[in-house]
Parts: sequence; C-alpha cells; structure tokens
Amino acid sequence: MNNRRQIRTEEKILIEFLLTKIPASPTYIIPEEVEEYGAFGMGSINLNNPNTDLYDSDLIQAEYTDADKIPVVISLTKDQHNQLLDLDFWKSDFSRLVVYPKPADLLFAE
Repeated sequence: MNNRRQIRTEEKILIEFLLTKIPASPTYIIPEEVEEYGAFGMGSINLNNPNTDLYDSDLIQAEYTDADKIPVVISLTKDQHNQLLDLDFWKSDFSRLVVYPKPADLLFAE
C-alpha cells in the first residue's frame, strides 16, 4: 500500500450503506483518507488502518455483477480492535471494476 488519497464519495456512500445493513452495528468512523491496494486494481481500499495483520472478521458481504457480467464479492472488514479495516472487492476473473457499484446494485445472502 502506498497510494494514500481522499476517500471518494461513492466509496463513502457504499460503506455507509453497508454499515446500515449490519444489525446492532456499533458506530464506526469512516476515515477521510484511504489507501488503495494496488495489486489487482479491483477497487479494494484500506480504511486508513495500519493494523492489516490484525484482521478479525468480515462485518458484511455483498455481491454485485459488474457491467462486464463478472461477479464481484464485496466485503467490509474490521480488525481485532473493532476498527474498520478494509473495503475489499474480489472480482472472480481478477480484472478491474468496470462500473463502481451503487447500493441498489448489491445483493445480500438471505
């Protein structure tokens, strides 16, 4: 990670939406700065949390089908100190996102 930047509006909207889907979720602080994970360019970001080795769990997962019809799994994660860690995108063919998902595009497991 070395691509620190301001959080984008669409990222913040997506994180806020995901947090509303977590029952009895504590209040999480969404940072103003994030760092991009550059390995695959799928859109994953670190939420300004240096504790990447302290991953605890996924808070929530959603699915999305990108404009190129490739499935994407989106995970919002936290660390062992109950701080937001990552907004992670995993596209099944490891390609870049074509269109960034909007809340209405997401599907959740029943």
